[in-house]
Amino acid sequence: MNIVRFLLVVTVIASGALLTLSITSRSVAEEQPSLVMGEAASNFLAALTPDQRAKALLPFEGDQRKDWHFIPKERKGLPLKDLEPWQQHVADAFISAGLSQRGYIKTTTIMSLEEILRAAQGSRGPARDSDLYYISIFGDPGADGPWGWSLEGHHVSLNFTVVGDSMIATTPTFFGSNPAEVMDGPRQGLRVLGREEDLARSLLLSLNPEQRAMAVIAAEAPRDIVTANQIRVQALELKGLPASQMGYEQVQVLITLLEEYANSMPTALADERMAKMRSTDLGNVMFAWAGSAERGKPHYYRVQGPEFLVEYDNTQGNANHVHSVWRDFDGDFGEDILTHHYRTAPHQQKN
Repeated sequence: MNIVRFLLVVTVIASGALLTLSITSRSVAEEQPSLVMGEAASNFLAALTPDQRAKALLPFEGDQRKDWHFIPKERKGLPLKDLEPWQQHVADAFISAGLSQRGYIKTTTIMSLEEILRAAQGSRGPARDSDLYYISIFGDPGADGPWGWSLEGHHVSLNFTVVGDSMIATTPTFFGSNPAEVMDGPRQGLRVLGREEDLARSLLLSLNPEQRAMAVIAAEAPRDIVTANQIRVQALELKGLPASQMGYEQVQVLITLLEEYANSMPTALADERMAKMRSTDLGNVMFAWAGSAERGKPHYYRVQGPEFLVEYDNTQGNANHVHSVWRDFDGDFGEDILTHHYRTAPHQQKN
């Protein structure tokens, strides 16, 4: 998205003096996401104590940046739980810098579900805490070199790699939800990832028998997303229904489904992702379903293109526990943009 600037000349008469003010106006949404993230990251680091900063700030090179998961576990980084209330506001501002409004709502609502799980399980099982989510910053966001950051905890794993003023990688992007639907209590009916389920099912149900025979690849859904928390993924077996064999309205549903995933990111990044997908042969994008078509029964689907993979699984917890992820075959953790960067900027050597 191009940055739009305009010059507004305001004439103000104050105390008999004529003042001409030149104001450059630019909305936050129009700013380059890398600049917004960099400023928010620097503000967050400046708000931390030395001990907190030591936890949050990690080297860019090495294994920690790619050590990701979506289960309850000990993690790298600084937990929100260790922040003072005023510091949590700064953390919230940082997190929101990497997300759209929809993505921020999705993320924080998923985090809030930990309280429902804590009430349901009591003292059993892992610790449930809506503040047990960790921020990690890799490298120096104020320097010229690559840097990255992540927000991670149960059912949320957001991973960003930033190179220069314009190149940003946003995958792996994982969202989960347990419960997928809140069945009772004051939040009854809440479905954080409901559109991801409903759009895919509507596409499945729109298929004619011949299309459906291609799209449904197994009668039983796998127990989880196939790629799990792998650091690098390759294309899965090319089974399913290609978009080239869908009708116009079905393709539009498929695109809307992909937009639901992409639109968790800032507008500029979401638009770039969808434009890149459209620039390739959309007809080669495959939609595959496994399990029951009936809501409330175990099911799985994936959407796979030449460069990306989306997986969604709802089988655990009596089919009320969702895992979903977007992966880029060459772009996870910024591998593609880092390769380009190191090739074109040989004076900047990897440590």
